[in-house]
Amino acid sequence: MTSYRRFEPQDLFRTGLCNLDPLTENYDLSFYAHYLAKWPDMFLVAEDVNGDVIGYIMGKTEEDPPWAKFSEHYLPWHGHVTALTVAPQARRMGIARKLSNGLEQACDAQDAWFMDLFVRKSNAAVGMYKGMGYSVYRRVLDYYSDDPTGGGTAEDAYDMRKPLSRDKDRKHVRENGENFTILPEDMWHG
Repeated sequence: MTSYRRFEPQDLFRTGLCNLDPLTENYDLSFYAHYLAKWPDMFLVAEDVNGDVIGYIMGKTEEDPPWAKFSEHYLPWHGHVTALTVAPQARRMGIARKLSNGLEQACDAQDAWFMDLFVRKSNAAVGMYKGMGYSVYRRVLDYYSDDPTGGGTAEDAYDMRKPLSRDKDRKHVRENGENFTILPEDMWHG
């Protein structure tokens, strides 16, 4: 049986089953601590019967600064999925969906317009996200670079979105988002 709760400071040292997976983006401890301090109700874990963390989601609410409102790429108040991961042995059990629902509810409570996330175009999780109601809003060209020197090849990202209760007219999602491209430098990175 899996239980769900808010992330706690000691969980920083209990995420090995998730973070050792090569598909999981790893961050420095201070990054996790920052999310825990600033958005505690948007940092959730799934625990197995042994008390091992077998999944977690980190999210936040944000919007672009007021000076960016006149840009065609402006992002209003929305929820963002920073990281969602489930340990390999616990996948395909609905854990990612349950964690996502928890984050979506927290963002809905803060009156966010939509949820968004970025995922590699080649990531098999694209199908999972579509199954959870996300759609591709746009493709960010050369967003992921695994070469810290800037040489080598980069991979496109999908900016995927899911409307929340506030977006009754679905004005923050679109059809055929794969055909809308943007450069990383056209986005505000706050």
